[in-house]
Parts: sequence; structure tokens; C-alpha cells
Amino acid sequence: MEKLFSEGLVETDLSSLNDTKLFNKDLAPTKINQRTWGTYNVASLWIGMSVCITTYMLASGLIAGGMNWWQALMTIALGNVIVLIPMILNAHAGTKYGIPFPVLARAAFGTLGSNVPALLRAIVACGWFGIQTWIGGQALNSLLSVLIPQWASWDLGSAAGFLIFWLMNVYFIVNGMESIRWLEALGAPFLLVVGIALLIWAYVQAGGWGPILSQPSKFQTVGEFWKFFIPALTGMVGYWATLSLNIPDFSRFAKSQKAQMLGQAIGLPPTMVLYSFIGVAVTSATVVIFGEAIWDPVILLTKFHNPIIVIISLLALMVATLTTNIAANVVSPANDFSNVYPQKITFIRGGLMTAVLGIIIMPWKLLSDYSAYIFGWLVGYSGFLGPIAGILICDYFLIKKKKLIVIDLYRRNGEYEFTDGFNLKAIYALIAGVFVALIGLMVPSLRFLYDYAWFIGFGVSFIVYFLIMKKNK
Repeated sequence: MEKLFSEGLVETDLSSLNDTKLFNKDLAPTKINQRTWGTYNVASLWIGMSVCITTYMLASGLIAGGMNWWQALMTIALGNVIVLIPMILNAHAGTKYGIPFPVLARAAFGTLGSNVPALLRAIVACGWFGIQTWIGGQALNSLLSVLIPQWASWDLGSAAGFLIFWLMNVYFIVNGMESIRWLEALGAPFLLVVGIALLIWAYVQAGGWGPILSQPSKFQTVGEFWKFFIPALTGMVGYWATLSLNIPDFSRFAKSQKAQMLGQAIGLPPTMVLYSFIGVAVTSATVVIFGEAIWDPVILLTKFHNPIIVIISLLALMVATLTTNIAANVVSPANDFSNVYPQKITFIRGGLMTAVLGIIIMPWKLLSDYSAYIFGWLVGYSGFLGPIAGILICDYFLIKKKKLIVIDLYRRNGEYEFTDGFNLKAIYALIAGVFVALIGLMVPSLRFLYDYAWFIGFGVSFIVYFLIMKKNK
């Protein structure tokens, strides 16, 4: 039974659901009284997830590759404006029907076929979980080195810091999201304050913004610039391509479409550009102050002489990294893994699976250099996620016309059963998009397809899915 409320929101009563194999309380649609997030709450969520070490370091990879500071920031800004579009579109169904991402995917891929996009998204999230945990572990390692001088001489200090910080993440996963809410309220604003304080310190100590902000681009021709810019832009889109899929996991708590749209627009692009600028400007000043460019804020903070400042700042980095990790990299894969076997895999079990895979993926290798991080990791996985976004958006807006039968998303042999639970047309469209996007890795003359991986994959899967779905109607 469905009830229609103001703002076009729909509440579905699943009490009559007899088949519960595709259902558990974590995947259930939110009730109207649970949809309490206004514009401020949605914006705060994005500010909290954007203010993190990987954002601070994002522009560094672009500058290391040859861009000047404003080219790097413009690339980041453009990438975030572009990814904001699928973010807002995919959030619509979550807000209207109160359903999370893996349940929404059932409408296009089938009740069982939804596991394909859900698991692809989950694996990427596990990689991000490992990256954030590694960064937080290095902050903890530095903190312990300040507090315990003998720790600094221990060869296994970095590995131990990573393991301890990993266990801290596991603690909050086991104790649920409520256990971290108070940290989330403090962590991101505190890290923002630390970043602005570093910006002021850098300007004063360096007597200006330093050499990097006056350094010209290393590209000699327009052609050289574009050859680097295109995959870099794809990488910037890829940075949040993950959340552009599972944004319904959060938007299902929004009180209106206006709240989710405005909140995301306010919270995402401006925060990403601001915090990236802080990273660029502070790093620029370190060349003047220390004689070398220090891109990693964890290393930079250890160079301060006041131990109190170092301890407080490193604690802020750890708290902000912890809250970002739980919100951005645990909620989605936990739901995705739960979607595979709802009766057995709870949110907590899905979160623990994420934590284990986060180690297996070996995040320290993904952060080994800017090329592996941007052109390998970010661009590479965008070739898988772009096609999924294209199919979901095409299905919801053009095929389904924003109308879903919610109860059938939770049972077999309903509207979304297709062929034994799989919509093979969606699978074919996904394969087509991924193949075209990634073929450039194997065929050098088609490298441009890989450089545009997210865009190519999105477009190919969108068009293929639309044509084969319309043809067989």
C-alpha cells in the first residue's frame, strides 16, 4: 500500500509482503517521519565527506602532472559540477520513494541482477575504505611518534598505525552509525578550521602564497594540455562517481527534492574547490618555508615545533578521516553486500566484509604516486561506474517515467522479475559501456576512449539500454 504526501513523496507499507528473501530492515524504504534531512543536513553531509585528506591532496597530483594552480582548481571544479548532475538525478528516486541504491538498481537490472552493479560499486568502496584507513593510520603513526619518541624508530610503525586505525573503524561499524554521529558533527568542521589555520600560517610564514601559485603551466602547447586535461577531468568525475550511484542511500532521508538538490549543490563543488585550494596554497608555501614541497598534511604537521598543536591537529585529521570513511565508504558497500543475501548479511556484516576487502586491495599501492592514483584508480573504475549511472538514469527517467512499484522491488515474480530475476538487456548495455570505455587500455590507437572512460561508458550504456528497451516494448 502506497501513500502520497506533499512534495511528491511516497511512503510504502510493506506489511503485506509475504516473500521476505529480498528484504531486511536496512534495505526497507524510509517512512515519511524518517525523512527529516533539510538543505542544511544534506549540505553538511557533503561538506563532511569532501573535507578530507584525499581532497587536500587532489590538486597536488594535477600540479605534479604539469598544470598550474588555477588550471588544477578549474579541472576539479568542472569535474564536480559535471558529477553533480547524475548525483542529483540518481538521488531523486531515493527521496521520492525512500529506497536505497541496491533496491533502486532492481528496477533496471532485476531483483537479482541488481547485485551486479551493487557489487561493482561495493568493490570500489572497499578500495576507498582502504585508502582512507591508510591515510588515517599514517596520521596515527605520526601522532604516536610525537607522543612516544621510541615509536618513530620502529620499522613497523606505519603498518601498526594502519592496523590500529583499521580496528577503530571496525569498532564503529560494529556499534552502528549512531555511535559515530557525535564525532561526525565535530570532525569535518574541525578539519576545515585546521585547514584555514594552515592557510593563514602558510601565508604569513612564506610572505605570500609561495612559488607554486606563480609557477606557469609545464605544457608547451594546447595539444599537450588537452592530452593531460581529458583523463584528469575524467579522474575528477571518477572521484565522486561512486557516490553518484549510491546517493539514494542518503537522499532517502531528505524531506524534499529541493532539499537534496540545493543541499548537494551548496555542499559539494564549493567545498571541493576550497579545500583543494588550501592544499595547493599551503604546499606552495612549504617550498619557501622548508625548501621542499610537502603535499601530505600529515607530514607537514609533524614539522611544527609546538607538540600541542601537532597533537590536536593530527587528532582532527584522524577524526575527520574516520567519519568520512564510515559515511562515504561503509554505508554503501554494507547495503550492497546486504542486497546479495538480505536474510543473512546485515549492515554490520556487510561493513565487516568491506573492512576486510579494504586491506586485501592494498591501498598503499594505490597511493604510491599521482599517476597510479588519478589515471589508474580514479579513471579506471570510472569505466565501470559510468555505464551503471547511464542505465539507472535512463531507466528511471525515460523508461519508467519516475514511476516505480515499490513493493515489487522487494519480491520475486513481480514487475521487476524479468528473466529469472535478471534484466539481460541491462546487463548487455552494461557490458557494452564497459567494453567501449576500457578497450583503450588494450588498443593504443583507441586510448582516447579510456581517457574519457566515465563519459564514454555513461553515453554508450545509456543509448544502448534505451534502444533495446524501447525496441522490445
